Amino acid sequence: MERKLSLKQYIYIGSMLFGLFFGAGNLIFPVNMGQLAGSNVFLANLGFLATGIGLPFLGVIAIGISQSEGVLDLASKVGRKYAFVFTFLIYMVIGPFFALPRLATTSFEIGVAPFVSSGQQKIMLTVFSIIFFVLTWFFSRKPTKILDYVGKFLNPIFLILLGVLLIFGFSQPLGSISDAAVQPTYQTTAFFTGFTEGYNTLDALASLAFGIIIVTTIRSMGVKDPNQIARDTIKSGAISIVLMGVIYTSLAYLGAMSLGKFSISENGGVALAQIANYYLGTAGSILLALIVISACLKTSIGLVTAFSETFVELFPRRSYQFFIIVASALPCLFANIGLTKIIELSLPVLMFIYPLAMTLILLSIISPLFKHRKIVYQTTTAFTMFSAIFDALAASPTGIAELPFVESLLSFAGRYLPFFNIGMGWIVPAVVGFLIGLLYARTEKK
Repeated sequence: MERKLSLKQYIYIGSMLFGLFFGAGNLIFPVNMGQLAGSNVFLANLGFLATGIGLPFLGVIAIGISQSEGVLDLASKVGRKYAFVFTFLIYMVIGPFFALPRLATTSFEIGVAPFVSSGQQKIMLTVFSIIFFVLTWFFSRKPTKILDYVGKFLNPIFLILLGVLLIFGFSQPLGSISDAAVQPTYQTTAFFTGFTEGYNTLDALASLAFGIIIVTTIRSMGVKDPNQIARDTIKSGAISIVLMGVIYTSLAYLGAMSLGKFSISENGGVALAQIANYYLGTAGSILLALIVISACLKTSIGLVTAFSETFVELFPRRSYQFFIIVASALPCLFANIGLTKIIELSLPVLMFIYPLAMTLILLSIISPLFKHRKIVYQTTTAFTMFSAIFDALAASPTGIAELPFVESLLSFAGRYLPFFNIGMGWIVPAVVGFLIGLLYARTEKK
């Protein structure tokens, strides 16, 4: 008889998945978006939820229904070489280059920096980064224990602590949302601005990356049938996604209400620190430090585990233990760049890779409609990749975006690519590529 999970086990796995997803960006970006959107926070939040929870859930579904082992297996539908490069890029983005350093810097800037003098900030960031990633390495050594570390221990602590702050925020609001000022980018395209803001959470990429952890965890509980694993993956994912949606919305509205007392902050981390200090003083700063460090540590453990398990598959000559050292040491070095700089550098990379991830997820879900034909994957991906380059250039730092060659390219894209001006110039080319692939598949001789 096929093994089935109990409700309690679904909740544990859903809690683990939520814990893996909900890290640095998930805390700071909704708050910052709420401040920028002001009274338009409802529409902005809807857009944010589309990419912040909608796409990750579709990613979990794609892993489930395609019965893939992970992102490498899923991307192989385009081609083996593409899958290798795409998987490598995704794991470097959500691993050592951007997401992992951001976890440490967010933890430090929100949780530790308020208690450290400005002259000691740099040295303390270095010390904190070392401690943070040593802990990450320690808890990542046994991937089979990740359900216990994250789902049963760190995540409940995080939810309780965050719940305390949100109760204060909504029972004693700092201001009225209807009176909150709306920044220019959110005045006419609030939904689409929120949509692209959701890229910063990295969760659509993470949903592909964490797929291997979910499947491994369900198998370790005795479920072997691929169809049952797919169903269990989707059910567990639904639990985590609902929880994320509630918290994202709460944080976005908290950010909008904070305009009653504070001006717009440099980033959401600063805003959270101001809010916590307003309600509880020093105790609030300590509470926020515990919230952020617990949130970031659990996600860091998940990312290092997923990174190392996948890189063993990409580079089988090296061991899992070797890769967890690499995935802990590199971000420890990069973390010292600072949070705002990391966000600035990561944006063009995200604008390039996110459309590729989104089209892969959607194609995997509707794949039975075109009988899994590889040509449909290939043409859609090629057209998406071409247009995503323009979106990446538009989001580049000023020094790059203002180069004459780049300016002429962006002028061309603005003239001929629909939706380019709202950061979504890839949509029409992706649809065109999909239709071309369908037509070719139909006319090609069997």
